[in-house]
Amino acid sequence: MADGLSVFLVEDEALIRMMIADMVEELGHHVVAEADNVRDASAFAMTAQYDFAILDINLKGLYVDPVADLIERRGKPFLFATGYGPELLPSLLRRRPILRKPISLDQLKTMIDSLFPGAAGKAPH
Repeated sequence: MADGLSVFLVEDEALIRMMIADMVEELGHHVVAEADNVRDASAFAMTAQYDFAILDINLKGLYVDPVADLIERRGKPFLFATGYGPELLPSLLRRRPILRKPISLDQLKTMIDSLFPGAAGKAPH
């Protein structure tokens, strides 16, 4: 497998999803699964092979916490990318890392590096 981490990306806004996917690729990682709704995201959460997930909190009016629960059951790390604050999350998920939209490349890199300290050297830049 190529260097870099595999990412499961859950975002309901297509342009934002593409932008985050581009940033993930620029950092030397790769998106292996994408979803824009809770149903599809739940299926991928349990079956896709990924190192970590980036989750939007609100997917077409539904909160992503059922998906986060599935990812947590698999023991996979994840972070939230949202314009909302942590107060919308169930209390057990509030301790998870949150990236505030709009997300910058530097913020995403810092967050990934904090989740996977050894991955920092794998980025091409």
